[in-house]
Amino acid sequence: MAKSRFEYVKLFEHHETALPNTWMVVRLDGRGFHRFSALHEFEKPNDARALELMNEAARECMLAFPDIVLAYGESDEMSFVLDRRSNLFKRRKSKVMSTIVSLFSSTYVMRWSRFMRDKEGRPIELQACPHFDARVVCYPTLQNLKDYLSWRQADCHINNLYNTAFWLLVLKKGLTEQEAESRLRGTFSADKNEIMFSECGVNYNNEPAMFRKGSVILWADMEEEVTGQRTMPDGTTKTVTSTRRRRQPVVTAQDMIGPAFWEEHADVFAVETLDCTPGAGSASSKPRRKKAKHQAKKKAEATTHDASAQAQAHEEPEQTEEQQHGQESVIEAKDKRP
Repeated sequence: MAKSRFEYVKLFEHHETALPNTWMVVRLDGRGFHRFSALHEFEKPNDARALELMNEAARECMLAFPDIVLAYGESDEMSFVLDRRSNLFKRRKSKVMSTIVSLFSSTYVMRWSRFMRDKEGRPIELQACPHFDARVVCYPTLQNLKDYLSWRQADCHINNLYNTAFWLLVLKKGLTEQEAESRLRGTFSADKNEIMFSECGVNYNNEPAMFRKGSVILWADMEEEVTGQRTMPDGTTKTVTSTRRRRQPVVTAQDMIGPAFWEEHADVFAVETLDCTPGAGSASSKPRRKKAKHQAKKKAEATTHDASAQAQAHEEPEQTEEQQHGQESVIEAKDKRP
């Protein structure tokens, strides 16, 4: 940056950094998406095309920033969880947040025509600019992170259960929106399930898992076939197909409220103390942690080794008073040397 007498204005800049060794979560939320979805005639209560478009934008963010270990999306919101070791943009909150939300928004627009098509397969024209707000929150413990993701998934379940029952009453039973709202007022989850099943013939448990639980996007090793030309010893070329493994963000619909999810992915969310010194680099530049079961095995081996050492110590014969006195004399002699 060029030096000038105006450079003093940089003194007014303030960069808030995220606390080290905490889980940074960037949550995006669509602004004015009720009007946006109505304008583009999204299907009710869930538009699979729009949800898959959100997932695609999230995958693009994960590919661009491997420090993101998990993304969770429901409706018009998406949460990104960054590795505790991450030093992305020196953990400057504004830079992390603005970069992710801008990439997400631009990908949403660029991929729109690929996902949003009518029944004849023709692209639906984008008639308004989709935009998202964002915030960064740091969670100091793994339990805090679990509770956050459980909160968002519980929110997905509650909202989707209500919306599914509401739109079934409107679209299938012919009630007005006001009548459907009045019909569901004061009902519990069991009541809504009964209304959907007895009055609309719909078993809520048979609804797509992505609608009921949201989208959980994680890294996974995927096999892909690669085809290329290889030159043979005789000078001829041959088409060769090989299989290679690559880490890719994969969309799932797992339950994050129960313990099974966290046990299965214990290696991703290991909580050991991490190097937070300046210049330590980002999480993506460091080797991945070993799985929890391997850590437990090493701990067990270390315990066995310590026990063996203690047993050997007990088996050594005790020294006589003369031997002990001799050793003490040697130590005293060493201490008196100039």
